[in-house]
Amino acid sequence: MEHPVTNDRGHLPDAADAADPEGAGASAPAPGSPEPDGATSPAGEPAAQDAPGEEPGAQEAAAGKRSAVAEALAAAVKAVESGERDAASFFNEPKPASRPRRPAPAPRPPAHPAPAPAAPARAAVPPSAGLVEVLAAGGAPEQLAAAAAQTLGEHAAEALREDPWRLLAVPGVRPEQADGFARALLGPECGPGDERRAQALVVWLLERAALAGHTVLEAPALSAELARRAVPDPDEALQAAIAEGAVLVFQEGQDEAAATDDDAEAPVVLLLGLDRYAMAEESLADGLARLANAAPPEDSSGWEQAAAAAPSPSAAELIRAAAACGLVTHSGGEAARAEPAALVAAAAGLGLRACAAAYTEDGRRRLVELGAPEAVTVAGLLSGQEGPGRDEDGSLALDVLVVLDAPQLDVEAAALLVESLADGTRLVLSGDPGVLWSAGPGRVFADLVASRACPSVISRTPDPGPLGELVSGIGVGELTAVDAPGKEVVIVPVREPAEAVHRTVQLVADSVPRAIGVPAADTQVITPGHGGPAGTRALNAALKERLNPGPGRFGGFDPGDRVAYVPAPGRMVPGTVASADAEGLRLDCGGTPVVVPPDRVAEEVRHGWAVTAHQAAGTRWPAAVVVLPGDAAATLTRAWIYTAFSRGERHLSVVHGVDQALPRAVAEVPAKARTTRLLPLLQAQARPAE
Repeated sequence: MEHPVTNDRGHLPDAADAADPEGAGASAPAPGSPEPDGATSPAGEPAAQDAPGEEPGAQEAAAGKRSAVAEALAAAVKAVESGERDAASFFNEPKPASRPRRPAPAPRPPAHPAPAPAAPARAAVPPSAGLVEVLAAGGAPEQLAAAAAQTLGEHAAEALREDPWRLLAVPGVRPEQADGFARALLGPECGPGDERRAQALVVWLLERAALAGHTVLEAPALSAELARRAVPDPDEALQAAIAEGAVLVFQEGQDEAAATDDDAEAPVVLLLGLDRYAMAEESLADGLARLANAAPPEDSSGWEQAAAAAPSPSAAELIRAAAACGLVTHSGGEAARAEPAALVAAAAGLGLRACAAAYTEDGRRRLVELGAPEAVTVAGLLSGQEGPGRDEDGSLALDVLVVLDAPQLDVEAAALLVESLADGTRLVLSGDPGVLWSAGPGRVFADLVASRACPSVISRTPDPGPLGELVSGIGVGELTAVDAPGKEVVIVPVREPAEAVHRTVQLVADSVPRAIGVPAADTQVITPGHGGPAGTRALNAALKERLNPGPGRFGGFDPGDRVAYVPAPGRMVPGTVASADAEGLRLDCGGTPVVVPPDRVAEEVRHGWAVTAHQAAGTRWPAAVVVLPGDAAATLTRAWIYTAFSRGERHLSVVHGVDQALPRAVAEVPAKARTTRLLPLLQAQARPAE
């Protein structure tokens, strides 16, 4: 077993070894960058930690993420432009995308319905003969018809004949591929300044921005991206897109101090966004203000007695804050989760309908262990499969709702949650501000805290032990060596990706079980991306060969394989392959049986010995092995490191190949910027906290 962390060479460097935080270090991508930091891969999990487009090594990472449809269209365009006869033979059948939308409030379901044993089948839109014909005329493969019909509807053929760039709306299609398709259909009439092309590009860029976490983009950033894609007059293209209703435009005032003349108006920023995210942010801001401004209905004497009996001063402060206001934020680390659990217990003791919701099943389990009388997952609560169900008016039958792992809520999920709460319901959003933001667009928790629209309780309960000390330091930008007498933290220096893979397998299979007593099944590997020589694909292949070798007779899987099941974008559920039959791949996800239909296995299931930090957020394991290969140095941020290093309960091993990039990232790169509207909306609508 490797030595515990000290100040010796090769171990985690002391903060003094880091570059000067005031110096010129790596910076977050400018808002409006089209490359995603929160994108989802074809398997639905966040691909954010694959190298961003502006970083070194991005081409290799991007190649690993390209979908079958994208590969197909790339070959098709090349075939058409070179005059080759038929491109269809190059392609594989594409898979339709799935994007969650906010449903209308459902009727009240049974109080505790059983989890569905299998995922529901998607309703397919059959492609017409005309659609196949127009795709062939444009040099696109016939296999693309299913995805095009799913995206564009039953009149897809007519839509593409009228506007070939509508193809850009099909998942996986890139602008250069849509351009080739349009050239094949339009001939000499096709040009880079076509209004249809510009409008399609505007929407595509905003969709890409949403994958990166933005809900809106500043107009100059969007214009620059249009110019980079050869749109002759980007500003005119934006005006046309706004006039056609393809995008919405917003004006946000800057600080009045920025005005150069006392009589001049404060400068404004023009923001452009898609209606789905604009509606979600505005609905969320309205709902949060409604909850914050509602008068608490109960006598406060019972709450004061509950606060006096609270297990800690921070828990007492949280109980008092929830008693006084209908909306509260709570910040803290892993040990601080006991405080929201105490709040739920106190509310239940007062006869109120109280519930705690965690983002993951593991988070729900930890809440139960902390004594929360009612604990569910956010997805289970919203679907009606967990929790108290809904009242006759469609609202959740709750008086107090505490949501943990709140930084993982994207703007649409948060809006649906708030829309589901009746007037007078108390909502507490609790989370660790140091972790990665949501895989979907928005930064709900951070914006709400920054808005000062409601009381904010900051826990004074520190995470214990060497791991707690290490992670707490990272949270404030300091990477310090910690005493680890029980080998709670171990550093394993490596030079090459192949060595990183070898050492990771050795740690999981041998060293950690022998020295720490944590079996391989309870050790999770975390790495920055899916692609590359030390990404999740390479690590999972090596770990499977060592821990559960087999031919992969069930679509690449064997019984006993650890998997990452992704039922929806941004949600990862750890599981194990039980078996497979004609109905699909059968998984055991923490004791819950799940059946994934055969046509969705490739889309929703990956091997899961190694995952990304975004996938791991909200879940903890007895031991974690974090792999930092040299090619990932430019992609590291403080939030990524904080999230990855805090996934282990008893032990953390760091396979360290990034040298001084690690302390630099902790000191200088806190998080990648996101452009959103929630903060100014909250500041305008919600009453400031006293």
